[in-house]
Amino acid sequence: MNKDSQLSGDAYRSDTRPILIVPYMWIGDFVRNHTVVRVLKERWPNRPVDLLTTSLCAPLVDYMPGVRQGIVWDLPRSRLAVGRQLGLARLLRERNYGTALVLPRTWKAAIAPALAGIPERVGFVGEFRFGLLNRWRWGEKKLPRFIDKNAALAQPDGAPLPPEWPVPQLRVPSEDIVRWRQANGLSAGAAVALAPGSVGVSKRWTYYPEAARLLVERGLEVWVVGGPGEKGLAQEIVAAGGAGVRDLTGNDLRNGVLAMAAAGVAISNDSGLMHIAAALGTPTMGIFGPTSPYLWAPLNGLAATVVQDKSVLSCQPCQSTICKMNDHRCMRDIAAAEVVGIAERVLSEAGGRVTT
Repeated sequence: MNKDSQLSGDAYRSDTRPILIVPYMWIGDFVRNHTVVRVLKERWPNRPVDLLTTSLCAPLVDYMPGVRQGIVWDLPRSRLAVGRQLGLARLLRERNYGTALVLPRTWKAAIAPALAGIPERVGFVGEFRFGLLNRWRWGEKKLPRFIDKNAALAQPDGAPLPPEWPVPQLRVPSEDIVRWRQANGLSAGAAVALAPGSVGVSKRWTYYPEAARLLVERGLEVWVVGGPGEKGLAQEIVAAGGAGVRDLTGNDLRNGVLAMAAAGVAISNDSGLMHIAAALGTPTMGIFGPTSPYLWAPLNGLAATVVQDKSVLSCQPCQSTICKMNDHRCMRDIAAAEVVGIAERVLSEAGGRVTT
C-alpha cells in the first residue's frame, strides 16, 4: 500500500517530519529544484523542507519560498571523501529527517542519508544504490525532461505527471535591491544584464562585446554578470562598450541574484544565471545553440528564446560541451544586431521595467 493512502484528513496535514532534498549542485539545476520544493509543500504543507547545498549555491536558499534552511556541506566531485561523508551523516542524524529525496542518480549522493539512518530514502534506480535507498522509483527513462525526473520523486508512487509543474520562484525583497544599487553606485534606470558565461564552451555566444556596444549606443546601461571565471569576458565587454558598461562579476552568487533581480532585461547563454533571472521574474532572453530549449529552458518561460534560424544544422542540438562540427554555426549565426533588436522589443513590452 502506498504510504500516502494510510494518511488522510487532519492526520495527513499534521505530518511534521522534516524532509531533506539532496539536489544537483549546478546553479541552474539547483534553481530548478525549487519546483520539487513546491510539489512537496503542496503535498505535505506542514513538513519542513531543507536543501543540502554547496557554498556556491547556498545564497539561493535565502530567496526560495518554502525552504526552511540550507545545509551547507561541500563534497568533492572527484573522490569519495569518506570523512566528509561521515561528518555529513552525523549532522543529518541530529536533524531527525523523516524523508530524504535523493535527486542525483549517483551512489555517492545517497551515502550520507543512508548512514544517517533516515527512515525513507527515495530515488530512482541507478548506479547500484541497493541498500542506500529503500523506496525505489522506476521508469526514469520514460520521463522526457530533467524536471520531470526530479519533480516526479516528490509525488506519490504511481501518480501521473501533471500537465504543468509549479515553476521555480526566487523572491528578493525590494529593499535589498535598493541597498545593492546604492552600494554599487548604480542609477535607478533600466539596465540590460549580460551573462556571457556557461558550463561548456559550446554554449557561449561570442558576440557580447558587440552587443554591449550597440546597447550603449541606444542609451542603455549594461551590466556584465557572472562569476570570477567570467572576469576576462567582462573586461572585453567593458572595453567594447565603454563607460556605459559595468563589470559586476565576482565571487559571491548573491551579487548575481541581486543584479538579475534589478535588471530590466537579462540576456544569457544557457546557464545558471538564465535560470536565476527567469525564476526572479526578470524578462529573460536565452540564447541556445548546442542545447535544446525544450529540455533545458526554464519552466518559468522566457521573454525570448534566441536560436539561429538561417540554416538547418543536422548536428543541432548536439548537447556537447565542445563543438566538433560545423564550426559552431549554431551560435555564430546569431548576430549581435538581432539580439539587441529583440532586447529593445522585450524592454518596450516590459515598459522599461525598473526595480526599486
